[in-house]
Amino acid sequence: MDKFFRLAGALALSAMLAGCVARPVGDFGRAAPSWTHDTAMPATGAFIAGNRNEPVSSFNKTDQEEEMRDRVWRFLVAAHAKDWQFDGAVELQRTRIVRPRDERFTIERYYDWLKRTDYQSSRTRYATVGSHVTADIDTLPTTFAAICKVIEIDRQRAVAYGGLGHDLPPRIGAEVAARKYENDAFIDWFVRALNYRYSSYDFALDNLLVETPHEQSLAVDEALRRMAVFVNRANRRDFCAAPGGHPGGGGGVVIPSRFQNIGDTEIVLPK
Repeated sequence: MDKFFRLAGALALSAMLAGCVARPVGDFGRAAPSWTHDTAMPATGAFIAGNRNEPVSSFNKTDQEEEMRDRVWRFLVAAHAKDWQFDGAVELQRTRIVRPRDERFTIERYYDWLKRTDYQSSRTRYATVGSHVTADIDTLPTTFAAICKVIEIDRQRAVAYGGLGHDLPPRIGAEVAARKYENDAFIDWFVRALNYRYSSYDFALDNLLVETPHEQSLAVDEALRRMAVFVNRANRRDFCAAPGGHPGGGGGVVIPSRFQNIGDTEIVLPK
């Protein structure tokens, strides 16, 4: 009965928090500190996840694990496009109050936002897509590096437990497994989010070429080709390639050839 009341209380708290569910954003699109989102919601989510019989670790997070979550977060939301990526649902999922919902996201939302946004020139929509893709590409190397560090932390944790586990309480083994489960689930979420972004940009470009064909599509197409390299690597879970390396293909991402107009190139995407 006590467990029932605790669960009811957690559900009531999560319902109360739903009114302010989107995580606050500070400078440069980074998550801003918040007691509600950093303490209350994660505590509620951990309790609810445990009642769903999901592994929940009480280990303190390492600096590397905190950095990975901070860097990945920008790929889970879309503040630059007014919630086309379901910011509220993302926060409930991040704090484990609800099960993963991102598998049900559909790729037309970004294009729909782009279409209804009022621009003076139809060419500017291409520049908007290109700038968003370029911003993602610019932060992907450091995000991959942060994920690689967490993969190494999990490896070191397993090695340490393998050598010291016989002197530790039995629960520590369960904690090690639970933290790896949580880290793996977060990395898998990042991979799904990256694929979702790529597919959303790709869908938007195809629709723009039909709706308002312009030669500016060439630059956006090239940006998507560069992003596809990271998508391929993420799908292979290849986060630890050496800087400057040239990973191969794979991952199933193929950019189709697109109809292009030949004309002026007045809009140049930022490098």
